[in-house]
Order: sequence, then structure tokens, then C-alpha cells
Amino acid sequence: MLDAQIQPLVDAINAAAAAAPPDPSLDDRRAAYLALASLAGPGPQLDQVENRTVPGPVDDIPVRIYRNVGAHGIFVFYHGGGFTIGDLDTHDEVCRQLAVRSGATVMAVEYRLAPEAPFPAAVDDSWAALQWAVANRHELGGSPDAKIVVGGDSAGGNLSAVVALMARDSGLDLAGQLLVYPGVRADDDSPSMTENATGYVLDAETMNWFTEQYSADPADWRASPISAGSHVGVAPALVITAEYDPLRDQGADYAQVLEAAGVEVTYMNYDGMVHIFFQLGPLVAVADRCVSQVAEEAARRLR
Repeated sequence: MLDAQIQPLVDAINAAAAAAPPDPSLDDRRAAYLALASLAGPGPQLDQVENRTVPGPVDDIPVRIYRNVGAHGIFVFYHGGGFTIGDLDTHDEVCRQLAVRSGATVMAVEYRLAPEAPFPAAVDDSWAALQWAVANRHELGGSPDAKIVVGGDSAGGNLSAVVALMARDSGLDLAGQLLVYPGVRADDDSPSMTENATGYVLDAETMNWFTEQYSADPADWRASPISAGSHVGVAPALVITAEYDPLRDQGADYAQVLEAAGVEVTYMNYDGMVHIFFQLGPLVAVADRCVSQVAEEAARRLR
């Protein structure tokens, strides 16, 4: 059963989707996502919120840096949106919450989106942004040995898992990876994909559209990090899933794969929740607890 607080939101989203044109444009999809995310409100004030760019493999990458005086450690955050929608603004409220509650500097990354920039552009930008954060630890995290965690939701969870593997292979010591309903298989037929195919915000049709736009090879581990040759030695993980999410089983399976490889893993499935609930903390008490869980894990890993 859906959580009582999220049920009316899901009903409203479903009603809006039913009333919308049958084949929305890319711009319409992006605008609709921003409108949905904006329901959470503006978020808390911080001592500093800075928009800047960092060097990327093709163009400079926009980032937004959130911090209070005395912030320690760095949380590099990658937003969700199926690699095609979402930006710094869709996740502004939750990044503000994460910065306040974790005590860390949060750096949100606006990687290039498909279809304008298909796979592996998002991976390349995400990795470049993490490398910049590593090279600028003192400025971002308060000391030259500041610890770093990566994290994100949905597509951002995928990118976090991918760069965590890249960091291991490059000898870069990450303190943690915080994965909120991550997509870790580009080609999936798990039970949750069927059980939650319609009616729960993220549906199968939209997921297929995202996949077509991203144009990734499902066999490439950078698209499907669960298929990487080894997960031994990757950063400790927090993996969060939602009961009524097509991606639920992907996250659960990834937690098991990491644990089997000897990685320290905390796994939590939020009953009664749907995809996108992580961005609805001000409206849904369970979602707010989830944001706190992620922030507390970041704080613990960054000590």
C-alpha cells in the first residue's frame, strides 16, 4: 500500500500525465520534471551557494556548491532524470538539505544530457567533476586531506556507482558511495519492472524512452555497473530503494553483489514509496527520513 502522504501526490501526477499530450517533447518533459521537483519548495538557507564551472572533457561543466561555515568533507552529488532530464535546479532543495544535515560541502554536478550528448558523455563529465573535486579538496572540504563521498538518485545513482568503480581502478580513495534507487542494469526484466510498470510515477514507457535517448550499450559496465568484472575494493555503499519503483530490484541486486565482493553495504528499502520520493522530503515524512539517512551516512563517512 502506498504511504498515505505520498498517495495524493501520485494521484495528482497520474492525473496530469493522463491529461498531457500523448508524446510530450523533450522540453515539455524537462519542464514537467522541474515543476514536480519544485513542489518541495526552496529549501534551507546556507552561508554560501555558488554557481561555477569546472573543466570537462568537451565543455566546462556547471556545478553548484553548497556549504555552511565550518563545512568539512565533500559530497559530490549527481542528479537523477534518466540521463535526459533534470539539472541543478531540480535537485536544489535536496542538495541544500544534504549540506545542512551532513555538515559537508555538497557539489552538485550538471553533466551533459542525452539525446544532445548520449552515452558516455554523462559518465565522462561525472568523472571529470570528481577529479576536479579531488584536486581542490582544500578549497571545497576545508583541508588538503578532506574525505570525499559520491552519491545521487536514479541516473545519478548509476553515475555514482560507475565513478566509484573508476575511482577504485585509478587508486582514488573514496570514503563512500550513496546510491538512492540506482539504475545499475541498462537491460532489465526483474520482477519489480513488471510489478511497478505503470501507475507509480516512473513507468516502463518512460524508462524505455530514457534508454533510447541515452543510447548506451547494455554490455558496457559504465552503463550497467552491476556487470563490472569485479566489485572488490570499491567504496562502502549505502543503497536505498523504494517499494513501488521499477528500479527496486536493481538496487537490491547491486547491494547483494557488493556485499558478495566484500564491500561494506547498508541496504534500505522504503515501504510505501515510489521513484522520486527522495526529492519530496518537505511533503512526505518518510522521504524526509530518507534524506536524513543519506546525510547522516555522508557525515559518518566524512569524519
